[in-house]
Amino acid sequence: MKYYPLEDFPEVDSLYRLVNICARRATQINKAENRALVLAASKKSTIISLEEVLAGKVGYRTSESEEDDYDVG
Repeated sequence: MKYYPLEDFPEVDSLYRLVNICARRATQINKAENRALVLAASKKSTIISLEEVLAGKVGYRTSESEEDDYDVG
């Protein structure tokens, strides 16, 4: 597996948020109606989601109620 340092993800403020974003996106990728937004060398949904966040295809926004909303696209 390739090493992805946290510094490569400038939009993400913590490792915990990155894990949460990638886990939710990996769950979406595993569903039949969704597909990857980037061409990835790996078939694993967790690696694909990391590469999507790194490419800027998946982001997040926080609301005032401290619940996170995730953007895909």
